[in-house]
Amino acid sequence: MTAHQSREPVENLTPAYQGQELAAPRPAPPHRWGFGAFLLVEAVLLASAAFVSALLRRAPREGSIPMRDVLIGTMAPTVTAALVAVLITVVRGNGPLADLRLSWRWDDVRMGLRFGLLGLVCTTIGAFVWTRVVGEENASSAIGALVEDQPMAVSAAVAMFLYLWLLGPICEEVIYRGLLWGAVERMHWGKEKWGRLAAFLLSTAVFAVSHLEPLRTSLLLVIAIPIGLARLVTGRLLGSIVAHQMNNFLPALAILLTALGVVHL
Repeated sequence: MTAHQSREPVENLTPAYQGQELAAPRPAPPHRWGFGAFLLVEAVLLASAAFVSALLRRAPREGSIPMRDVLIGTMAPTVTAALVAVLITVVRGNGPLADLRLSWRWDDVRMGLRFGLLGLVCTTIGAFVWTRVVGEENASSAIGALVEDQPMAVSAAVAMFLYLWLLGPICEEVIYRGLLWGAVERMHWGKEKWGRLAAFLLSTAVFAVSHLEPLRTSLLLVIAIPIGLARLVTGRLLGSIVAHQMNNFLPALAILLTALGVVHL
C-alpha cells in the first residue's frame, strides 16, 4: 500500500482518532405503540383467562390439583399477555430493553429490595386491617381460595410458588409498569405530556382493578404503591420487578405451605 493509499481524510476518522471523546450513543427513536397496545394486551389477558377457565371446567379432575391445571389455569393467561407485550415492542418499537426500560443495574436491585421491604410492611399492615374489615371468610385471594381445603400435587405446588414469587411479577411488570407506563408517558393533556407521575398513578390503579377481585381492590392498591414507587424512583423496570418479587415471597410461601397441607389458612 502506498503512502497516499494509507492516508484517510481527517473528517473520515473516528472522534477517538481525532483526539476527541467518543460521542454519547444516540437515544433510541420513539416507539410507535401507545395506549392501544396496552388495551390489546389486556384483552388478550382477559380472553385467555376466560378460555382456559372454560377449558378446565370441562376437563375431568380427580384427587389433587395436577400440574396441568396450575400451568394452564394460573400461568398461561399472564405469560401469554406478557409475551404479546414484548412482541409489540419488537414489531412497533425498539424492543423490550429500550422501550420498557429494562436493564440490569445493581442500584436498581438494591432500590427494588428497599421498596419491596416497604411493600411487605405495608402489605402486612394493610392485610391485617382489611381482614378485620371484610372478615376472614372473605379475605382469601382467588389463588388462595383455589388451594384452600384442596390438596395439590407437590410438583404443582412448587410450580405455583415459583410462578407467584418470580415469574408472575416479571410478567405483570412488563404489562403494567412497562407497556402501560410507557404508553401513559407519551400521552398528552393539551400540549403537555402526562409524564411519569401520571404513569405511576394510572398504572397503580389499573394494576389493582385488573385483578378482577373487587373486594380486594383497596388492598391491591396498598400493595401496588411501593412497587410503582420503585419504577418511579429508578426510572427503569428492574426496580419494580425486584420490589414485586420481594413483596410476593411471603404470600407465595404461605400458599405453598397451604397447598402441601403444612399449614391451614
